[in-house]
Amino acid sequence: MGNKLISGIAAVVLTVWGGGAMAQSSPSAGEILQAWLASPHADSTSEAFRHWDSEGEIPGTCAVCHSTTGLVDYLASPMETPGIIDHPVPLGTTVECAACHDAAAQSLTDVLFPSGVTISATGTSNVCRVCHQGRSSSDQVEAAVSGIDDDAVSAELGFINVHYSAAAATQLGGAVRGGYQYAGREYAGPFQHVAGLDNCVSCHGGHDTSVQIESCTTCHQGATEFESIRTTALDVLGRGESTAGISTVVDELHARLGAAIAAYSQEVIGTAVAYSDAAYPYFFIDTDGNGIAEPGEAIFPNRYQSWTPRLLRAAYNYQFVAKDHGAFAHNPHYVMQLMFDSLADLSQVATVDMTGLTRP
Repeated sequence: MGNKLISGIAAVVLTVWGGGAMAQSSPSAGEILQAWLASPHADSTSEAFRHWDSEGEIPGTCAVCHSTTGLVDYLASPMETPGIIDHPVPLGTTVECAACHDAAAQSLTDVLFPSGVTISATGTSNVCRVCHQGRSSSDQVEAAVSGIDDDAVSAELGFINVHYSAAAATQLGGAVRGGYQYAGREYAGPFQHVAGLDNCVSCHGGHDTSVQIESCTTCHQGATEFESIRTTALDVLGRGESTAGISTVVDELHARLGAAIAAYSQEVIGTAVAYSDAAYPYFFIDTDGNGIAEPGEAIFPNRYQSWTPRLLRAAYNYQFVAKDHGAFAHNPHYVMQLMFDSLADLSQVATVDMTGLTRP
């Protein structure tokens, strides 16, 4: 990768945008290239594109979202298994022009999610949903814990990771069951925003993926950062305050859920757990009981293995929110419901303070 790749991309951009009326009404080829180069999709040094260097190829289980070749092949296939093709692809591509501007991507109407739900829609967001849907759902978690007592440690259980940046699963909410959804509860469906700002590329720059606060201030006057925007008048935390940015509520519920997971592991299981945002598989034995996954603890041999169904459900939702850094904007009601229900479930058997909390 490097200069040769960039030269190739520039040639494609020039071919697509380089002349005629299109060039007069659209960004220049250079502007498009520079915007794309500033995006995570173009970062050829990132783990997302270099993880398989030692293997010499990208397996079909990963290639769809971690290479242009894999995505193009997936869109040309029957797409019967979400995000997977039946063959490896060569190293050397990022998410390039052809990934989103391929004819199959442009005409895509049906997107299959890990839950088995197919979302049918038109528009430019469909290709985004292929890769930003996660790799698991409520259904996989429920299948794993089925038939096991809620608080029984089982060697059959291991942490289920939703994967990363599953913004489409968050935005579509209960319609695709990206988070673990507790039986008997209703969950918010797709987050409906205002016309003109109601799909991925109307909020995120199509090439640089950035979001500008100026897009929001017509309605959210005075907002200087996304985190200060409030999307519900409900006092979820029960503090007599309902104007602070909804991100503060999401963050507080997430912190409470982390504390509740730690309390449950100590009080019910007897083996303390700690979370690391950066080390796979994220949940580790807290050997010194200080609530922090320190470098010597956040290693694979020390991964947490004392899973119960109740803990796995809550941990899955904790990770679901943690790995979508824009969850508070993509569908705040859905993620707050997931965390509230996880807290309520853990509170049945462990010390969890639910005082003042109201389910959105």
